[in-house]
Amino acid sequence: MSAVTTHSPHDDAHGHEVPYETQMRSNRLGLWMFMFSELFLFGALFTTRFVLWGNTRPALSQEIGLLATGILLLSSFFMYRCEVGAANGDQKTFLRSALLAALMGTIFFIMVVVMEWNVFGLSGELFGIELFGHLKPSDGVYGGVFYAMTGMHALHVLSGIALILIIWWNGRRGFFTPERHWGVEATAIYWHYVDVVWVFFYPALYLMGHAVK
Repeated sequence: MSAVTTHSPHDDAHGHEVPYETQMRSNRLGLWMFMFSELFLFGALFTTRFVLWGNTRPALSQEIGLLATGILLLSSFFMYRCEVGAANGDQKTFLRSALLAALMGTIFFIMVVVMEWNVFGLSGELFGIELFGHLKPSDGVYGGVFYAMTGMHALHVLSGIALILIIWWNGRRGFFTPERHWGVEATAIYWHYVDVVWVFFYPALYLMGHAVK
């Protein structure tokens, strides 16, 4: 008498599970396709600046622009350390670097949205440096382009901060391992991408052309 074996749908699902390496290739391809599509958005904003501003630019705070740029670039360094920590099982470096990257991204966001946009209508100086901007969205093509470019970028920074905090929270729960940490890798790629976009936006907004009042 032959033995009877049972077969369940779960066995089929397990047998047809996609290998992790194949999933990662698909994930990376999907992420880079998304990044490529974003180039059209940021490229259109970048082109609009030169079409409407030409060889001019509004008189923006050079100090705020430079300091905000430095902070954002430094956040990329900590995001890199975060990814390396996750890849090597260094939980302390991973979690600490993720928080530092999110903190610096938040400071950048505050400097652009609160200080440069001056959403609260504040005024003041520190060591002779004007702390708050005066350009408004209603200030013709200068206000429209500046707020469109910085606003779209700030939205991406804000979403990046949210992603960093999510991987930090999941990391505290032991969700990632050196072999499986795609969430951290994807967040790092996205964050570096947002930083690179600002590397092009910053000179276009703050440095190129002669300033007009």
